[in-house]
Amino acid sequence: MLDEAGALAALTALAQETRLRALRTLLHALPDGMPAGRLGAAVGCAPSTLTFHLRQLQEAGLVESRRQGASMIYSARPAGLTGLTDYLVQACCGGRPEACLPAPSPCRGASTPALAAPDTPAPLDEPAGSGRG
Repeated sequence: MLDEAGALAALTALAQETRLRALRTLLHALPDGMPAGRLGAAVGCAPSTLTFHLRQLQEAGLVESRRQGASMIYSARPAGLTGLTDYLVQACCGGRPEACLPAPSPCRGASTPALAAPDTPAPLDEPAGSGRG
């Protein structure tokens, strides 16, 4: 689990648009990761600028790299994100993190009409006798 300094480093790294985009892109590319050039194109970042941002994410423990031939392949580190979220919720709700779970969505309540089965026609939204049909 992260300590306060590690949590601050991760939060600082994520508090920048390019780094957040890069991390989200790398999360989508798990488990293989992606070459730096393709990552730069995906987030709209020049190679030298991307290198700076990826270094910040690596120092925060959120991204790792490996050499594959002539390419650098970057991958997200899910364990880094888990460490951050664990740190943030460890004292949640007086030490009872299960109490911090989100409340059920009102869209899932009993008053919500059930979806029609695929072979059942959906009801019309127009009032009866509107002349359309």
